[in-house]
Amino acid sequence: MNYKSTRDSSVCVKSSEAIVKGLSHEGGLFLPESIPTVDAAFVASLAPMSYQERAKKILSLFLTDFTPEEIEYCVTGAYGDNFSSKKIAPVAKLDDKKHILELWHGPTCAFKDMALQILPYLLTTSMKKVGIDKEVVILVATSGDTGKAALEGFKDVEGTKIIVFYPVDGVSRIQKLQMATQDGENVYVASVKGNFDDAQSGVKMIFTNPDCEAKLDENKKAFSSANSINWGRLVPQVVYYFSAYADMLEKGDVTMGEEINVCVPTGNFGNILAAYYAKCMGLPVKKLICASNMNNVLTDFIKTGVYDKNRSFHTTISPSMDILISSNLERLLYLISGDANKVAGYMESLKNEGKYTVEDAIKAVVTENFAGGFCSDDEAKATIGEHKAKFGYTMDTHTAVAVKVYDDYVAATGDLTKTVIASTASPFKFNEAVLTALGEDVSGKDEFELLDALNKASGMEIPQSLNELRVKDVRFTDVYEKTEMIDAVYKFLNI
Repeated sequence: MNYKSTRDSSVCVKSSEAIVKGLSHEGGLFLPESIPTVDAAFVASLAPMSYQERAKKILSLFLTDFTPEEIEYCVTGAYGDNFSSKKIAPVAKLDDKKHILELWHGPTCAFKDMALQILPYLLTTSMKKVGIDKEVVILVATSGDTGKAALEGFKDVEGTKIIVFYPVDGVSRIQKLQMATQDGENVYVASVKGNFDDAQSGVKMIFTNPDCEAKLDENKKAFSSANSINWGRLVPQVVYYFSAYADMLEKGDVTMGEEINVCVPTGNFGNILAAYYAKCMGLPVKKLICASNMNNVLTDFIKTGVYDKNRSFHTTISPSMDILISSNLERLLYLISGDANKVAGYMESLKNEGKYTVEDAIKAVVTENFAGGFCSDDEAKATIGEHKAKFGYTMDTHTAVAVKVYDDYVAATGDLTKTVIASTASPFKFNEAVLTALGEDVSGKDEFELLDALNKASGMEIPQSLNELRVKDVRFTDVYEKTEMIDAVYKFLNI
């Protein structure tokens, strides 16, 4: 299977090349030229399997230039004792209709671990396959979770360096501490004055700067990405939707062929796009519910067909979703239209005018497959408190957004289809907001007192990786303007 660019129909590369490059030369995103399809027997066969076995079967459909031994190596290295649950991504059943897919049992307590624990294996394997003899420089913009997960995945990986930028006031205290104390000789972290979109657009400009590319080439280095613009980040996420359905089959919560809905708290659109791929492959998915916080640009797009980032930016208690430029939506537009020139035009309009409008035919496909909704911080907090009281279940702020939007969707549509709700982070990563939602006093408490307080209030164990932050030294404190990000890259690389 070859891979194409969303903005240039002449581009055609193997999966290993797409993973190494991360981004096409003209700024487009790589995606497979066709979507592999599976039948009911394939889905049913996953039920008795381990997560690792399921991953190997799904990934082999997309990474066709990888040998079975290479996929075995990547999967086995990624998913093991580094996850606190043997199920890797267990499903918690709250009631007959509401099932929570817990994607935060990895080493950094966020769903990004599901892809970023395997990406270093995919990337280093791909480098060997395509004969890369340069040092690969991983460049990342993060709204909180991606950065730490990428740092943890790539720390001390031979032949790589990783640079992470995050918005200076756009992450939680725990997220900032996780990144600032990161181990590894090949890692660098800096904050950017502005919001996540400033950091993300800054990284994209560096990627597509020909002078910067030439300078790295002179020094035997090449950029790649660990953001969800990299296909190696997105394809592992397809696995856990199949895995969730397989777990529900195994437990008798669904019968084979029974449709489910999937609800995902969404910022950059990668996580829910992976669910759309699973649906297109043949997983019995009825509706994809896209849940946003007050930065509800995706909600408006799904309802109107107009993507408009010219609006107020809100800093919320679900900061990983504080995004107004949802990069992976570009892949959906190409999947629907099949027209690279049209998608390139949309992206040019977004760059120059901050908005674009899709044709009615594209909008019809979007609304057929997706529903959108959003909620406020107060509504998210209320949801956390209500579900703790009703089910004894404590969720983080991003998951709460998804649960609230799901509840609103059911109230508005009467659709009682069983639903998998993606839970994207441990509540301990956002302890201050979660504790407030549970009615606890957080005044004057530092990060670690908050961890202890949430441990007591929730009855959940503090994740080991967060507990260990108590004794780790802060290594990274640099702050840059968006225009200075390229200088930070040169300084770290010493070029």
